[in-house]
Amino acid sequence: MNALPAAAGVGVRLAGVGTALPERTLTNDDLAALVDTNDQWITKRTGIKTRHIAEDGTTTCSLAVDALRAALNEAGMQPGDLDMVLLATMTAEMSCPSTAARVVHEVGATPAGAMDITAACSGFVYGLNHAETLVRSGHYKTVAVIGAETLSRITNYEDRGTCILFGDAAGAAILTADEDTSRGCLAQTMRSDGSLWGELYVPRTADDLPEKHDGFTGRFNTLQMNGQEVFKFAVTTTQAIIDETLEKAGITPADLAAVIPHQSNRRILELVKKRMDLPEGKMVINIDKYGNTSAASVPLCLNDKVAAGELKEGDLVLFVAIGGGMCWTTSLWKL
Repeated sequence: MNALPAAAGVGVRLAGVGTALPERTLTNDDLAALVDTNDQWITKRTGIKTRHIAEDGTTTCSLAVDALRAALNEAGMQPGDLDMVLLATMTAEMSCPSTAARVVHEVGATPAGAMDITAACSGFVYGLNHAETLVRSGHYKTVAVIGAETLSRITNYEDRGTCILFGDAAGAAILTADEDTSRGCLAQTMRSDGSLWGELYVPRTADDLPEKHDGFTGRFNTLQMNGQEVFKFAVTTTQAIIDETLEKAGITPADLAAVIPHQSNRRILELVKKRMDLPEGKMVINIDKYGNTSAASVPLCLNDKVAAGELKEGDLVLFVAIGGGMCWTTSLWKL
């Protein structure tokens, strides 16, 4: 393995992770009772078998609070240890105040800083990159990053092209300063192309529709997606940013302990895994259990990997995500 880049300031340690899932599940057979679809059709095209759906009383904020509490418990920390909470979500409670500020209050971490990040499915990895930089700078010691979504609230369950994909969940990670300066993010990318916004968007009124909106389902405040174009963009872009990030760090796919990607579509993930020549199990895929949970999907994968005892200190882990915007991002870590 090539030498890793020299780290500056302090190291950054992943201290704990946690998740929260609504109790209710929605299977492919359940969806078949709502729209013209079936389990075989959904599984073949997406890899999804079931997803969790928030019921009344379960919100983006409540899921985020539960996930953060679980992460703090795993880290052996108290809410008062937090200096900042970054919450990635595209289903915030409202435009003001930030949902992150409410999470800080509910979990008992006041007066920690709080900020929402809106980068759709890329939000959690964007948050990892921001949080790592804050800690490494020395200005903050402990930062929580959360990805939380209640996508069922903006899903049109009469549109079989989108309703089969999305689920609700939250995941959190606690990052803290460490004496080992080699730990933390070794390389990263954060990119966007706003000219592609009309491929995946949530319009509030007719003024929000793109110039060409032939695929608009007719229902505002719900997800609109050009699935074919998003699929093509995701396949090519995911491979390109992985290659770029590994080259920055001077390592190869064989050096990685795990690739933890956003769970958009199993076919996309399998194609990328094949192109990277990754052995079975090295790329984390759990979309069958949770569906596409946008900003929550990467921390759900990370939690599954940690809970299985499959990550250890010193491992190299690559996080990667692509989402609406379009936004795409990577974060390569030495744990």
